[in-house]
Amino acid sequence: MTDGAPGNLDIRIAPVTKANRTLVTALRLAPEQMDFVASNADSLREAGSDRDARPRAVMVGDQLVGFLMYEAPRDDDEARIYRFMIDRAWQGRGYGKAALRAVLEEIGRLGHIRHVSICYEPGNEAARRLYRSAGFVEEGLDEDGEMIADLVLPAGGR
Repeated sequence: MTDGAPGNLDIRIAPVTKANRTLVTALRLAPEQMDFVASNADSLREAGSDRDARPRAVMVGDQLVGFLMYEAPRDDDEARIYRFMIDRAWQGRGYGKAALRAVLEEIGRLGHIRHVSICYEPGNEAARRLYRSAGFVEEGLDEDGEMIADLVLPAGGR
């Protein structure tokens, strides 16, 4: 059960399946956030042709509240989270922070990842605060003008 405290949320990330794919594509951002993240439908199409992509549904109990996608190639020690969104109806409840913690734990359990990077629009202050609170350190802008932030995982995983 959820009690509103991010540390105690019944949150998990689960693979995107045929059964939940339509619900994932129906998730929406607030209008002012639309330019910050690619659509979930576009992301899932991309995942279909990228064997390293790991699309995940963000669940609170049985309720779908968000979507994220990352890659963690076996031949690399870096994972990249390149999609992350919480549906506009579920924002402001700690689900983003809890989902980020859950995906970092999943990535850490892979065993070969030493650091995780994430990119976001420099004007997305909510993303900046969220990632900074998780320990990500901004490294500068990439060639597309997005901020790159990196998190070194503790030795031995998370």
